[in-house]
Amino acid sequence: MPSHEQSHEPFHEPRRDDCPWCGARRLRTRVRTPDPARRTPGPFVVDECRDCGHAFQNPRITDRALAVRDARGRPDPSVERVLGARGIRRRHRAAARAMLPYPEPESWLDVGTGHGQFPETAREVHAYTSFDGLDATPRVQRARAAGRIEEAHQGLLTDPEITARLRGRYDVVSMLHHLEHTPDPRAELRAALDVLRPGGHLIVEVPDPGSAFGTLLGTWWVAYDQPRHLHLMPLRNLTRELRAQGCTVVATDRRTPHVPYDLTGALCLVLTRRRAGTTLTRACAPLLATAVALDVGLAPLLSRTRFSNAYRIIVRRPARTSEASPPEASPPEASPPEASPA
Repeated sequence: MPSHEQSHEPFHEPRRDDCPWCGARRLRTRVRTPDPARRTPGPFVVDECRDCGHAFQNPRITDRALAVRDARGRPDPSVERVLGARGIRRRHRAAARAMLPYPEPESWLDVGTGHGQFPETAREVHAYTSFDGLDATPRVQRARAAGRIEEAHQGLLTDPEITARLRGRYDVVSMLHHLEHTPDPRAELRAALDVLRPGGHLIVEVPDPGSAFGTLLGTWWVAYDQPRHLHLMPLRNLTRELRAQGCTVVATDRRTPHVPYDLTGALCLVLTRRRAGTTLTRACAPLLATAVALDVGLAPLLSRTRFSNAYRIIVRRPARTSEASPPEASPPEASPPEASPA
């Protein structure tokens, strides 16, 4: 009978002993976790580089497993019901409003758009903008059929054919909780800049691996989201990389991107991993309601501290090839118009 590791070998690449971001070899394990929500082979390990702080799935799942992950697309429905719909429109509206200080875009590509929920909400803020969507799954086609986007592009942004077809078409490219799902975030960023027009803007939102919730909740922190999240990138790493690619960082924000779901998500994971039946789940309903109330009620305070669990960065592609930002300049902390993430 094969061992546990052998039985899961087709789903994992060889374990690496260096950081995929900076190449340093000083790694530590942050969490080791199963994936009962999707019943895919585990356990999954998230390692962290002691030098640059980059956290990543190690060993990474294979391309075959990535295809299975993308086909399934969503977490367990019980978790999704509690976490998925809460505050999505507010967060999407906040991301759209973050672009108001800049020239009104004519064309906008939302990468990892799924069912097109973000473009649908963003159109309320940018009524004269044409929104397109790109996604690896057929959901993007359904988003176009529903009228949430103008054009649907199914595939990967890093596919040379797609990059060539979309090169220089867009004033804005958005990646909202998309980059952490990609095997090569640097390649994804390069492709995003390629499809931007000169002077266009890239807006990225990702989980913050430096959030104190990651330390407090450990394996129960929902932002680890194994096996879907392959990389968790500190803000400083992402800003340095984008500057190295010639961009100007025009705004960062750790406040409004905060997602008030940490305690609720941890409780959902406990119930899911314990294979809680319907009766137990119903019995825990008051506890879930309390967790939701705490997450939402504390959000205005926690989002201003190291408990903030996500951040946003907006960069501008150079209008000319000679334009570049100082490599070590620090961007201002922006405060978008929406005052509270609650």
